[in-house]
Amino acid sequence: MQQYALIMRHEDGAKLASPEQMQEWMKMTMDWIGGIAAQNKFVSGTGLPFDGASVVMNSGGSKVVTNGPFGDIKETIGGLIVVKAESLEEAIAFAKGSPVLLGEGNSIEVRKVASDDSTH
Repeated sequence: MQQYALIMRHEDGAKLASPEQMQEWMKMTMDWIGGIAAQNKFVSGTGLPFDGASVVMNSGGSKVVTNGPFGDIKETIGGLIVVKAESLEEAIAFAKGSPVLLGEGNSIEVRKVASDDSTH
C-alpha cells in the first residue's frame, strides 16, 4: 500500500470565511477525514493558516521574501492530508469526497509520497 498526499488548494485565499462558515467547513472536513480514518487509511494531516507565512524566492540571483502565502498567485495551499491507498485511483476517490471541492475553483492535488522501501 502506498501513501498519497492530498494537497488542498483554494482559488482565492484572500477571501476569508465567516467564523460560522469556518466552523461548518471544519466539521465537514473532520467528518471526511473520519471516514478515511474509519477505513484505517488516514496517516496524518495539517491545515496551513494564512497568517504567519512568507514566500522566499530566487529573483535574479537574489533571495526575495514576500509577506503571506499570496504574492502574485491566485490560489493558496490550505492544508494537506496523507492517506494510505492501494492505488492512485483510490487516493483520487478519497480526494473527490473532500468538502474543499465545494468551493468554486478549489482543487486537490493528489501526489504519491516518495518511499525508501521499493516494495511499496
